[in-house]
Amino acid sequence: MNVLIIGSGGRENAIAWKISQSKLLTKLYCAPGNPGTSKVAQNLQINITDFHKIKELVLQHKIELVVVGPEEPLVNGLRDFFLADEQLRDVLFVGPCSKGARLEGSKDFAKEFMVKYNIPTAAYSTFGPDQYPQAIEFMKSLEAPYVIKADGLAAGKGVVIADSLDQASSDLKLILDGKFGKAGNKVVIEEFLHGIEMSLFVLTDGKNHMVLPEAKDYKRIGDGDKGPNTGGMGAVSPVPFANDEFMHKVEQNIVLPTLKGLRQEDIDYRGFLFIGLMNCNGNPYVIEYNVRMGDPETEAVMPRIKSDLLSHLIASAKGELNKETLEKDPSTALTVMLVSGGYPGEYSKGHPIEIDRQMDKKIVFHAGTTIRDGSLVTSGGRVIAITQLGSSIDECQRNIYEDVAKIRFKGMNYRKDIGNDIKE
Repeated sequence: MNVLIIGSGGRENAIAWKISQSKLLTKLYCAPGNPGTSKVAQNLQINITDFHKIKELVLQHKIELVVVGPEEPLVNGLRDFFLADEQLRDVLFVGPCSKGARLEGSKDFAKEFMVKYNIPTAAYSTFGPDQYPQAIEFMKSLEAPYVIKADGLAAGKGVVIADSLDQASSDLKLILDGKFGKAGNKVVIEEFLHGIEMSLFVLTDGKNHMVLPEAKDYKRIGDGDKGPNTGGMGAVSPVPFANDEFMHKVEQNIVLPTLKGLRQEDIDYRGFLFIGLMNCNGNPYVIEYNVRMGDPETEAVMPRIKSDLLSHLIASAKGELNKETLEKDPSTALTVMLVSGGYPGEYSKGHPIEIDRQMDKKIVFHAGTTIRDGSLVTSGGRVIAITQLGSSIDECQRNIYEDVAKIRFKGMNYRKDIGNDIKE
């Protein structure tokens, strides 16, 4: 089978790495991909929002399955575009239609959905740009800290957690004034849930589903969860507190009601569903939905899938996921993200990256890299993810931080405490 992965980050590199191991694969393409995906696939240069160019590539390379990595093409209706085109509608497609993608494209829609289908989540209210005074009054009814979310897509950075009402008021004004562009035309303000976060990944065909290995990611830039939010500084899988009892609650109270709600909304959802959870005293609450795999969690999850991911994706697109059986590696996976100096604020690009040859045998995923004048250089805030498999978090940490020293670029930064907070 000829497969096209759309996207260019660490998530897409990890998915490509896993799909490349399938015996069902004939040829793998990534558009636009990155230097990491080029090791297992053929990169095709493209703007992921140019649907007509995507169509050209699909027809030219006889693509039989499309896997969409990032959220933007899904929110903008790429699957709808395929279904409406006679030449494309028979191409298998992993990813929801635009109606289903609203679960990520609009925080307000997602919260309304959760309330409608009795899915446990934090209390909230939504406000527009002319409702600043009302938003302040609502925050006064809550206890600090305050969670403020831009309603639309903001590249994973549209969430602010403020420790005081004064700070929250200032942050709210910045968002409504355009800090996150059109994404902040509306804001969702939530009560703060106290607990430990976890990322759950579900693959569904609209009727059946499988729960992929769970993970915990680390959003703050600094050790000890200090500093501003990022797109993710690392991840661990499995999550020790996600025992059978907790996962049963997740399945019964969150996964099944979510999938039932999608069917009742007449949404034929085929693809990945990310559910951001908070464990509050042993009870799961939904923080957010994403309509694709998370990043950097994917870099920790993919190495723990022993069965054929491509087979699972084909079944998801065909509506035959009930025929599949997921096999998980019991090992611990730990991922550390190497980022540019200054990230998540302003940072420079184009710095040469040195990688020792012994890393060729390690699990390394490229996120923000490119080739310039024949050399590997930085091209983004999050640059490279390293993943280590082992018998425990301690073992993974010992080995992975040795590997970190084998990659170098100007201003390189990373967290040194990934996994510390959930060690058993």
